[in-house]
Amino acid sequence: MKTARPARLGRYAALLAYLVFLAFPFLWLVSTAFKPPRELGSLHPTWIPKDPTLANFRQAFDEQPLLQAALNSLLAALAAAVVAVLIATPMAYVVARRRTRLAKAVTGWVVVSQAFPFVLLIIPLFLVLKNLRLINSMPGLVLVYVVWALPFALWMLAGYVRAVPPELEEAAAVDGAGRVRTLVSVTAPLLAPGIVATALFAFITAWNEFFFALVLLKTPEKQTLPVVLTHFIGAEGVADLGPLAAAAFLATLPSLVVFALIQRRITGGMLTGAVKS
Repeated sequence: MKTARPARLGRYAALLAYLVFLAFPFLWLVSTAFKPPRELGSLHPTWIPKDPTLANFRQAFDEQPLLQAALNSLLAALAAAVVAVLIATPMAYVVARRRTRLAKAVTGWVVVSQAFPFVLLIIPLFLVLKNLRLINSMPGLVLVYVVWALPFALWMLAGYVRAVPPELEEAAAVDGAGRVRTLVSVTAPLLAPGIVATALFAFITAWNEFFFALVLLKTPEKQTLPVVLTHFIGAEGVADLGPLAAAAFLATLPSLVVFALIQRRITGGMLTGAVKS
């Protein structure tokens, strides 16, 4: 008991330090977004603005088409999340339930594909999309996001499928259900936490993605929010700090709101009690 309490306090202290490390950039971003120009240039910055203002937000919307860019990002992220989940769910079911060499090869390829850097992919990807006439188009960008999110989505959902008791599928097979009916009516409802978590991953990845959108989208009206945020940085690398912080703060809100709404569903443990011993 004497050694357990210091160890517990040490874990809590480490967790608190980690939370502070994660929260510091966001809190400083919020503070900067509400500071007037004279406080932004102060040699003695403070956490809480002495004279908070919304001028940075008004200036950000006046200088750049943030609403259009946010709409573009939202459409691309939602489409990528939905398509990735629809494709990855049956694939994950096959990989998890069929213990064949092909399934093991697919799992190994999923792991290896995550090590590929963006720079090695962008040139062949650009040429493929050019031949398909999908450069500077939202469908082309969504296609890239889906392909990029699929390996990790497949890996995540395969783990959730393995957690579903096979006895439930065997019982459905005894009742005459086929593979597709079993997947749709029995397995998929139990995979709801995994499907939600996977969709959230795909959505946040597409919402925050910058490199592919920068290379593939040329028309200003089609650019996504991360790309538009770079317009607050001048040609000489000098950032318009106040409007940039305001726009970046608004860009982080959708991810925070989506996660806050569905985090209970992710951790709810819907498989509890599915099979009685």
